[in-house]
Amino acid sequence: MTLQENIDIKEFTTFKVPSICKYFTEIKTIDELQEAIDFSRKKKLPLMPLGGGSNILFVKPFNGLVVKINLKGIAETFKNEDYVYVSAYAGENWDDFVQSCVSKNYGGLENLSLIPGNAGTSPLQNIGAYGVEIKDCFFSLKALHIESGKLETFTHESCNFGYRESYFKNEGKDKYIILEVTFLLTRRNHKLHMEYGAIQEELIKKNISNPTIQDVREVVMQIRRSKLPDPKVYGNAGSFFKNPVISNEKFELLQKDYPTIPHYQLENHTVKIPAGWLIEQVGWKGRNQKQAAVHNKQALVLINLGNATGNEVYDLSFAIINDVKDKFGIDLTREVNIIS
Repeated sequence: MTLQENIDIKEFTTFKVPSICKYFTEIKTIDELQEAIDFSRKKKLPLMPLGGGSNILFVKPFNGLVVKINLKGIAETFKNEDYVYVSAYAGENWDDFVQSCVSKNYGGLENLSLIPGNAGTSPLQNIGAYGVEIKDCFFSLKALHIESGKLETFTHESCNFGYRESYFKNEGKDKYIILEVTFLLTRRNHKLHMEYGAIQEELIKKNISNPTIQDVREVVMQIRRSKLPDPKVYGNAGSFFKNPVISNEKFELLQKDYPTIPHYQLENHTVKIPAGWLIEQVGWKGRNQKQAAVHNKQALVLINLGNATGNEVYDLSFAIINDVKDKFGIDLTREVNIIS
């Protein structure tokens, strides 16, 4: 294990804001990971595993050890003619992994194309896009319990998946490091999800009447690239806020004042409202506050104009939350993990 001290790790995060940490190391083996854990324990320092750095915002220096997880490898085991188990180690780039699966005609992950980050962090917040979430084809994961050093296996049920939620964001927070994730994917008779967003519309434009999973992946990437900023140009973490879920009663009251309010009916008499629409309605789309801004094509995304600090991004998010609350009585929740 090679340690670096008091360095700026902003290049390891997609927001690209200054992110000073006391100690930093990259690990490629389980032994190196255990060595890093032993070091943090000996020094009595907090330890933070870091994947692709795509869902994290540092607002002050981190006085601990940041461990960049670079475990690599993909494996597959055929279940039968219809299904295959595909496993990815935590350090695998998520979109590269999706492309690998799609290229072999393994279906289930194509709607999650081009989501930034690594495979190891995908279950953490149950990543999702265009009507699909990780939980829909997740099978199991292996994680290291930091305190005991034991390797544990988590099933779908034990992960307690919710909307951008999992056991690892709640009861298991800071207790485990995810090492490997396994998905159960289809080999044939793929169930395509094309009803969400503009997927079906784009397929029609391309005169594709019988789409393959590769067609769906390409359309999803096209849509994302047209709406979302490239982190290499403007630092960002993708969707900064969760889409709020409100009761049917509250929605009906809002609909009287805003008849065209977009919404998605959910179970348990609840309705999901697009956070981007709410942010647009309070006038933040395309506006900036110092070096932090709301993207002009997708209000759900906050961006670094070039020299933003973590505090500037956080303060902008706070202003947006307040304005949405004042106008609609709805509480926006940050999806991004704030390190403060």
